[in-house]
Amino acid sequence: MDPEISDDDRAPEYPGLGHVVVVIPTYNEADNIRVIVSRLRAAVPDVEVLIADDGSPDGTGEIADELAAADRLVHVLHRAGKEGLGAAYLAGFAWAAEHGADVMVEMDADGSHNPEELPRLLNALRDADVVIGSRKVPGGKIVNWPMSRVMISSVGNLYTRLALSFPVKDSTAGFRAYRAEVLAAKNLSGVASQGYCFQIDMVYRAWRSGYRVVEVPVTFVERERGQSKMSPDIVREALWRVGLWGVQARLGSAKKALDRLR
Repeated sequence: MDPEISDDDRAPEYPGLGHVVVVIPTYNEADNIRVIVSRLRAAVPDVEVLIADDGSPDGTGEIADELAAADRLVHVLHRAGKEGLGAAYLAGFAWAAEHGADVMVEMDADGSHNPEELPRLLNALRDADVVIGSRKVPGGKIVNWPMSRVMISSVGNLYTRLALSFPVKDSTAGFRAYRAEVLAAKNLSGVASQGYCFQIDMVYRAWRSGYRVVEVPVTFVERERGQSKMSPDIVREALWRVGLWGVQARLGSAKKALDRLR
């Protein structure tokens, strides 16, 4: 007979969704990680937090360990080195799955995603499989971004919608919630993209597999401390991968049409 599990040992449950794990990837976020975790725990106390740190040389990992030691609902996944956003999230999703998560959330450490808006995403997930905190739907907005970043984001999302013929308006957004089945290992095989492209890849896979994708408005705030991880290489990767996926999808549709005519 299994020993009885005390209330203190049980994972918290968000009403109507179950066990939620928020995955926060970090690399050199020592100036931000205490603040964002504190805000998150205050705003949504019924979730667990996993900090996936890529061996930050600025001491982010050590600060994360301190936070975890002080709060049983904060955990740390130490990774050997900087391997990119996509790899960090995949490792975090695997950890969450091993620990029985029903829902997994992506959230940045730099304060650009407001923890106080997380309930909006989670509440919407009750009637969806994937919820994106969107800057591109009515009510969504961006604060303090330079016009160049606004243009890159707008053009990138338009290019993605046209290339892939799918309806998500903010496919590059990194504030999102997934039901665990969407992130099952079988659905993630072959994911190798990073940055913007990782976010596109994930929601495109979910949509093509028939999962319900919903966008809710959020306010995206440019980071106040630390340096952005955006680079020209991330943009170039998104351009060529999205173009390739679009061609593959069209070729697949053409083949199916030919097969029906035979």
